[in-house]
Amino acid sequence: MLVKVFGAAMQGIDALVVTIEVNCSKGIRFLMVGLPDAAVKESHERIQSALTHNNYKFPRRQVIINMSPADIRKEGAAYDLPLAIGLLAADEQIAADKLSSYMLMGELSLDGTILPIKGALPMAIKAREMGFKGLIVPYENVREAAVVNNLDVYGVKHVSEVIEFFDGKCELEPTVIDTRAEFYASFAKTDLDFCDVKGQENVKRAFEVAAAGGHNIILVGPPGAGKSMMAKRLPSILPPLTLQEALETTKIHSVAGKMRGGESLLAQRPFRAPHHTISSVALVGGGAYPQPGEISLAHNGVLFLDELPEFSRQVLEVMRQPLEDRKITVSRAKYTIEYPAGVMLVASMNPCPCGYYNHPTRECICAPGAVQRYLNKISGPLLDRIDLQVEIVPVPFEKISSTQPTEPSSAIRERVMRARELQAIRFANEPGVYCNAQMNTRMLNRYAVPDKQGLQRLKIAMERFNLSARAYDRILKVARTIADLACSDEITVEHVSEAINYRNLDRAGWAG
Repeated sequence: MLVKVFGAAMQGIDALVVTIEVNCSKGIRFLMVGLPDAAVKESHERIQSALTHNNYKFPRRQVIINMSPADIRKEGAAYDLPLAIGLLAADEQIAADKLSSYMLMGELSLDGTILPIKGALPMAIKAREMGFKGLIVPYENVREAAVVNNLDVYGVKHVSEVIEFFDGKCELEPTVIDTRAEFYASFAKTDLDFCDVKGQENVKRAFEVAAAGGHNIILVGPPGAGKSMMAKRLPSILPPLTLQEALETTKIHSVAGKMRGGESLLAQRPFRAPHHTISSVALVGGGAYPQPGEISLAHNGVLFLDELPEFSRQVLEVMRQPLEDRKITVSRAKYTIEYPAGVMLVASMNPCPCGYYNHPTRECICAPGAVQRYLNKISGPLLDRIDLQVEIVPVPFEKISSTQPTEPSSAIRERVMRARELQAIRFANEPGVYCNAQMNTRMLNRYAVPDKQGLQRLKIAMERFNLSARAYDRILKVARTIADLACSDEITVEHVSEAINYRNLDRAGWAG
């Protein structure tokens, strides 16, 4: 008997329907075609053990399984469940009349327990799009998939539940989630707050500007000056995720298998801080079995690279295009995949190998030229893509020991959100643009033109510091954000001057 069961394959962060055709006929052969990988082929042993352990018979006939479309590689053990159900239906041990209405995926253990899978949310989105009545997934993945409305999503713990459901012996209860209520209930106050930071008012101001405009920022300073401490607190002043951003972010983490059991939506902006030994593939994504990289996992959030010069040159250079395009295209001979990469890059580094160049009280012991060579580990094109370049100095004892309360993240976030609201109005007719950091040249000429004095100040800075054309654009974007924080329609010389101060680490004007 020939039956069809429906599963899904992942392509990037989207799902593709896989039709699993199972045909049982006379003979004693077992054949699986349709580009399955080793894990899919090994499902034969897992399915046989799971079925016999639960008093069902593995078909003792010729079994031919085709997984369509045949040109898409089928990867992982998540096909165990649809294959098992398809085998039983083709062997006429269970009814096959409901199979066409459901998509199902899950990995089987040897006793029939259904184990969690990756990508449940994209699968649910695809199942609804293709008009399936329901989706059956492992119990650990059900809340993640159930955020998709107009689709019955069932969470199951054991293969016997699925077998009895399709055989009409029991009914499964769909999991229902109020997506909006779930999303807003997930807002949690972070323990990291800028009120813990003593002093460093100029650096906190730079973080406020970066958050208000979505700008990349790099901190250069000696060890112990508070670079990592402040970077980890940046998400606390960013605007909350919108529901659409939360769905996008959850989708990426679902595909990467980063969702914790019982989680439905990610309501907090992600903060990713990979170690400097990371490879370029782990950072941007791809590989033999394509997975999102750290940049994509930080989508709609913060990517923090501590000790930037310690990252390999190759890893740093592959970030240049994603920072500009806000997406990553992974092209290989057999596939092309696109991952979103809308991140705020926060980087930190010491000013020199010993860490004490420009320190107010300690002497730098680096050899002549060592400072410049250390900074040269970061290419000019990459440094140009970082809008705010801030030098940080140690906090004096008086401020460290002060018990005076400092401004909390909630107060800074209010100003940031006010500036973002102005940008939302400004870019209402600009599809795909949500903040000042995303403006292109046309938009700069329309929205970020300084007054006469500001333009003159910018000209002097360009000549004195030998800034690039890209740095010119960055200064205008930052000046536009500073004006937004001041609720000013016009970009004045004060706004331009502050923006120029955030370029003081360009090579021609620093460590020269």
